[in-house]
Amino acid sequence: MSMDTTSASAIRVPDTKLAREATELVRDSTSELIYHHSRRVYFFGALQGLNRDLSFDPELLYVGAMFHDLGLNEHFRGSGRRFEVDSADEARRFLRSHGVPEDGVRRVWTAIALHTTPGIPEFMDPEVALVTAGVEYDVLGIGYADISDADREDVVALHPRLDFKRRILSAFTDGIRSKPETTFGNVKADVLEHYVPGFRRGDFVRTILDSPWTE
Repeated sequence: MSMDTTSASAIRVPDTKLAREATELVRDSTSELIYHHSRRVYFFGALQGLNRDLSFDPELLYVGAMFHDLGLNEHFRGSGRRFEVDSADEARRFLRSHGVPEDGVRRVWTAIALHTTPGIPEFMDPEVALVTAGVEYDVLGIGYADISDADREDVVALHPRLDFKRRILSAFTDGIRSKPETTFGNVKADVLEHYVPGFRRGDFVRTILDSPWTE
C-alpha cells in the first residue's frame, strides 16, 4: 500500500510541491506523535468530507491538518497566545510564501484557529469543518462509526496510534502549561486541570462579577 493513499477509499495526499513541502516542514519541526496524528487528521477529515458530500480543496485541507498542532512546539511556549493561533499563523506564513490566494490562506487559518472550538466549524467552509472533523475523530472518537472499519484500519496502519491517548495528552500539557491563561473558556483548561498541580481554571461568572463595572 502506498504511504500516500488508503486502499479502501483512495483518499490521497495531494501530489503537489505545496503538500510535499508542508510534509517536510512538519516532519522536520515536530514530533513523530504530532506528525502521525496530523496525517490521520487529514485522512479522517477527508473521509468525513466524502461522507458529508462536501466539496473541499484537498491541498488546503492537507495543510490545515498538518499545521494544526505546530503551536505546541517548544518554540511557541513563551508566545502568550493560544497554541491554535500560533499554529494558524505558521500555516499562513507558509501559504503566503508559496503564493496561495488569500481566500485559501483565510480558510486554512480559520480551520486551525477554530479546531478546538466545537459547535462552530461545522457550519463554515468545508476545509474549516473538516479539519475539526478529523481532529474530533482522531482525538475524541466523535463520529467513530461514520468511517468503516476497513478505512479506519488502513489509516491507522499507515500512521499508528501507539499509546496515543496518553501521549497526546502529555503533548497538550507540555505545549500549554507555560501559558495557562490561554485556556480560559476553551477545552484545554480540562487538560491543565488534570495534569498541572495548582492550576485553577478561569471562571466566566467570577470574571463578570469582579469586573470594574459597578453594576
